[in-house]
Amino acid sequence: MNEARAAKVGEKKLLILQTIAEMLERPAVEKVTTALLAKQLQVSEAALYRHFASKAQMYEGLIEFIESGVFSVITQIEAAEESGLKQAEAIVASLLRFAQKNRGLTRVLVGDALVHENPRLQARINQLLDRIESTLKQCLKVASAQGALAAEHDFSAHADLLVCYTVGRWQRFVKSGFKDDPLANWPAQWPILAR
Repeated sequence: MNEARAAKVGEKKLLILQTIAEMLERPAVEKVTTALLAKQLQVSEAALYRHFASKAQMYEGLIEFIESGVFSVITQIEAAEESGLKQAEAIVASLLRFAQKNRGLTRVLVGDALVHENPRLQARINQLLDRIESTLKQCLKVASAQGALAAEHDFSAHADLLVCYTVGRWQRFVKSGFKDDPLANWPAQWPILAR
């Protein structure tokens, strides 16, 4: 396959993923079917399957996009901020901001878009959340080494709380039809979560 054709195939795959994400931004859309997706793109369903072997593979592409974006930002935060507690704060805030800017992808993150899809997709989301939790746990350990948290602090429980808070804010955002801002009350809530 020559480079120009490969680039064109890559662009079509990206267009398919962007269209799924846009369709998921509409609260009225219960389930994105390949028929609806093909209609939206004005192509045949067969054309979709030339780029992805299955609908599950399309969602895997979205999850990879989410993972890449989220961990790119986390890496930047860790490089720019020395304080472990400020790293944790910035990571959680960035995850809430991600939801604000990526409504359709937030439906994937909370599993709302994955109902009746291949169970391995939810397993991928669970792995993503586990990675975020591990990262936050490490930030909290750094905060302890810096004297911001006690040495006997329960880093696992604290990291779990931060992930549960984040997922809860995402969930409320999705279930409210994207009206309940994930960052609402964040400045008042972080000091409580930081303890």
